[in-house]
Amino acid sequence: MKILWLKTELLHPVDKGGKIRTYHLLKQLKADHHITYLTLDDGAAPADAAESAGEYCHDLIRIPHSTHAKFSPAFYAELMFNMTSSLPYAIRKYKSDAMTRAIVEATSKGNFDVVICDFLAPAVNLPADLKTPVVLFQHNVEAEIWRRHYEVQPHPAKRLYLYLQWRKMQRFEKDACRRVDSVIAVSDADARMMERDYGVARVHDIPTGVDVDFFKPSNKVTPRLHSLVFTGSMDWLPNEDAMRYFIADILPIVRRRIPDIHLTIVGRNPYPSLLELAQRNPALTVTGRVDDVRPYIENAVAFIVPIRIGGGTRLKIYEAMAMEKPVISTTIGAEGLPVRDGAELLIADDAEAFAEAVVKVLSDSELATQLGASAAQLVGQNFAWLGVAKTFADLCTAASVNETSKIICNQQEAPLQSTD
Repeated sequence: MKILWLKTELLHPVDKGGKIRTYHLLKQLKADHHITYLTLDDGAAPADAAESAGEYCHDLIRIPHSTHAKFSPAFYAELMFNMTSSLPYAIRKYKSDAMTRAIVEATSKGNFDVVICDFLAPAVNLPADLKTPVVLFQHNVEAEIWRRHYEVQPHPAKRLYLYLQWRKMQRFEKDACRRVDSVIAVSDADARMMERDYGVARVHDIPTGVDVDFFKPSNKVTPRLHSLVFTGSMDWLPNEDAMRYFIADILPIVRRRIPDIHLTIVGRNPYPSLLELAQRNPALTVTGRVDDVRPYIENAVAFIVPIRIGGGTRLKIYEAMAMEKPVISTTIGAEGLPVRDGAELLIADDAEAFAEAVVKVLSDSELATQLGASAAQLVGQNFAWLGVAKTFADLCTAASVNETSKIICNQQEAPLQSTD
């Protein structure tokens, strides 16, 4: 196949879940298919990111695009002005007429078998009359994330804003999912949700993968006593909420039983108050972005995923499991993964239960070893990237022969793009 892959960023550095999933899929697909990677580029990627794109694509098309830094005055101004927009902020910020023109130009000669829209955001730039079949690759059900943000937000003004963002995202996501030829989700739960809530007729799912050759224990490190680790981009709201929740509600309970408990938080762009808290609290270490998360995972006794908000699946869980670490997660944190409470991990959904599970794992080395070994066996046997990419390619091939239904759909429905 000749694939046109649409994205809103270059992949290097490969330092967050969505990038990791896309990077490994594309590396596998590139061996058998021709990949043209068409992306917005805000200039924030490292200087060698474009050159490194050769690892996952044959051709690279970059569209200059400017966005405002998170927490800057311009960022907050955009949030305010978004109140008058029909599009949610997380979509509106990526709208680009230049990207739409580039897609038209790239597909005008009929050179591509399929267009892959990676994540929901690039869909705002899809041309209304595109003849090439389109597959929407949904790493999350985006509206579900915003719904959960709204539900856990106690501040009345912020809660109202999140409610409006949730509803806008829900409308846009439903529209986008119903206009493309096929939707690929990353879990059966997400696929069924889009089928049920959005009326999507052609939705499939692929499993989450893990690089089992990269994420494996070295067996050369003795973990720090009573230590936990969390990994994830700290500029993603579900991860920020998870750490605020754990530090405020769970950690104090654990410390009553294990006074020397220590948590290392690994991930890019930690929020300012977390950095300040870590300076005052010896129980916390905040690393910021690191080149390799493995030493931090290996140095901990257990891996925590206290996520209350989110969708899709958490790559971080499979990475920890591949390294034979016992995992303690919420139900939402492990959502969509074929794992069993008490077998491959422990699941707890309120602060008391989560704290109890942490204490149990840190106090029982036999249980910790058993959970880690069972988890590593599961991911090693079932979730290597090669098999995941093969499933993905088969679904894209099926969509590429469905052009007739796409043309009919475009004739019957209004353009996806908003004039906002």
